Amino acid sequence: MPQGFWRDDARYLDAYWSRFPGIWVHGDWARVDVDGHWFIQGRSDDTLKIAGKRVGPADYESALVTHPAVAEAVAIGVPDEVKGEAAHCFVTLVAPIGRGSRRWRELETDLIAHLAARLGKALAPARIHQVSTLPRTRNGKILRRMVKAIWLDQALGDTAALENPEALDALRQCRETLEADA
Repeated sequence: MPQGFWRDDARYLDAYWSRFPGIWVHGDWARVDVDGHWFIQGRSDDTLKIAGKRVGPADYESALVTHPAVAEAVAIGVPDEVKGEAAHCFVTLVAPIGRGSRRWRELETDLIAHLAARLGKALAPARIHQVSTLPRTRNGKILRRMVKAIWLDQALGDTAALENPEALDALRQCRETLEADA
């Protein structure tokens, strides 16, 4: 835990200690296991609210990568008229399949069932999308905010940390293909 900001104790206290007296608020979603070990699950501002239930994108992502076909995954919340927000997941596969193929549709159905079994039927994602790559920083972190910005056709913001701009093209192509098929 940081002890303060360089030459700015007031800003440190305001940023981390002002929300609840005597409690450090860091902005991350965390859980504690039965042994008292803490696990950081991701940013709390990435939390999805689906039909009144809060769930972290890491819950989707960690469940998806337990499936033998999935190499990596990212989840975002997308506005939904019925649930308020719906999960859309993006995966890269160990062995890519043609997106429009019957095999992909069967795998998507299987992946949704896989998530429903682990997270509950109410939290099953609306869609799972296969992409060739996901946007990353130089140190390998997946840039979830860029996935969401591309998917919702919003401004990307600062892209200085983006290591692989071709990932944005892959996401745009996925979105455009889905829109063309609708």
